[in-house]
Amino acid sequence: MTMQPGEVFWERFGHDAIVVDDPAKGEPVSYNFGFFDPGEPGFIGRFIRGQMLYSLAALPLREDLQTYRDEGRGVAIQWLNLTPAQANAVQSALELKAQPQNSRYHYDYFRDNCTTRVRDALDRALGGQLRRQLEGSSNGETYRSDATRMAAPAPWMRYGFELGLGPAADVPLTHWDDAFLPQRLADSLASASNNDQPLVSATEQLLPQRLAPASAETALPLWPFVIAGLAIAAAILAFGRRHRRLLAALALPFWLFCGLFGAVSLYAWIGTAHWVAAANHNLWLLNPLALLMLWPALQWLRGRDSAFGRNVLLVIAMFAVIGLLVSWLGPLQRNAPWVALLVPIHCALSLAWPRALARSRD
Repeated sequence: MTMQPGEVFWERFGHDAIVVDDPAKGEPVSYNFGFFDPGEPGFIGRFIRGQMLYSLAALPLREDLQTYRDEGRGVAIQWLNLTPAQANAVQSALELKAQPQNSRYHYDYFRDNCTTRVRDALDRALGGQLRRQLEGSSNGETYRSDATRMAAPAPWMRYGFELGLGPAADVPLTHWDDAFLPQRLADSLASASNNDQPLVSATEQLLPQRLAPASAETALPLWPFVIAGLAIAAAILAFGRRHRRLLAALALPFWLFCGLFGAVSLYAWIGTAHWVAAANHNLWLLNPLALLMLWPALQWLRGRDSAFGRNVLLVIAMFAVIGLLVSWLGPLQRNAPWVALLVPIHCALSLAWPRALARSRD
């Protein structure tokens, strides 16, 4: 059963479940791997460290559907062409997993989520047939392209993925890996087979989608970022010669953002289980060292000099240029727009302060 994306940020990717309709046990049961409790002790800490615990819940299908009906989310069900032995294997495994002592699992957004759990449960019942069919093909999507497409209705979430995901997010996915998204899994199941017979015997729309559909994938365009970076850099060089206090006031929140985002990215890399954020090349551009600029900025706002600040700016600009070279020498991470925007700004700021100070002494 595949549910379309919702409006809350954790619903953006959509959802799915396995429905078992056994006449001997009464009404159909929905086995849903997407339950979590934000009020449980330690939830926030585990969320930050990438160690969240989710649960499998077994509930009557009518109750599960009511949630998505209230939210206006479309729901479709694919009836699977399984042998009696395969169907019984799925049912038995889910009943065992849904027991309280077995229901919890460590959630990973991309490799072990509510959809990959459905995929893996079906693959086990099929004796590995599903994985063998999906691993050898790819549509060229990546974790970044999929995540940013699904997050596009929420700009803060879309740009958070663009900036926060590292090079591991830009590796082309097989259809097996891409099945971390509910709709991708549904599409793959529709084309898969079970012992040379179509795996999906019928598809039924249970609830209509009343919300806007997911957007098509679009990469960030490069040229607007190039133009913006050069224009801002030119304004800094022209503006900083005459108004260094105002330039410091405008640059201070920029340095604060760079430093905080860089510190969070560095922590995500070395201090958490968020593997997809590791070795983020945007650390060359959003450098934690920018936090060292807060005191010099306050000094410049008071009309005082800061040789320390000028030296830090030079180091930040050098790191940004290294980031440009890393991006240019190899397509390891799709971050060219951020390079085009931020490298000129960092270089201009490193040049503007000595010029502004020299003019103030004349």
